[in-house]
Amino acid sequence: MERSRWLYVALTAVSFGLGTLGGCVVTSPPYYYGYGPTEGPPPPPHEVIGVPPVAGYIWIDGFWDWDGDRYAWRPGRWEAPRPGYRWVPHRWDREGTHWQRHGGRWEHDH
Repeated sequence: MERSRWLYVALTAVSFGLGTLGGCVVTSPPYYYGYGPTEGPPPPPHEVIGVPPVAGYIWIDGFWDWDGDRYAWRPGRWEAPRPGYRWVPHRWDREGTHWQRHGGRWEHDH
């Protein structure tokens, strides 16, 4: 009797797990060379920068990102400076017939 109860619980768990796969989200694969956008990003929108939340913070500009089938704007933000580092902004470069996003990182300031 105990064995059949265990089997029932196991089969229920498996069927529940398989049933929930229908709710999985399928996303586009990350773009690699040759699979990115074929047109460059649009001009950046006007961002209202305002005042920093803490004195000394620096503004990191927003940028256009690629969502697999369209550009999506990622707004700018305030960040604390990192001593000995400088911010390298995002940029888009044409590589062959497609565009590739680079940057958006803190780089050691030599």
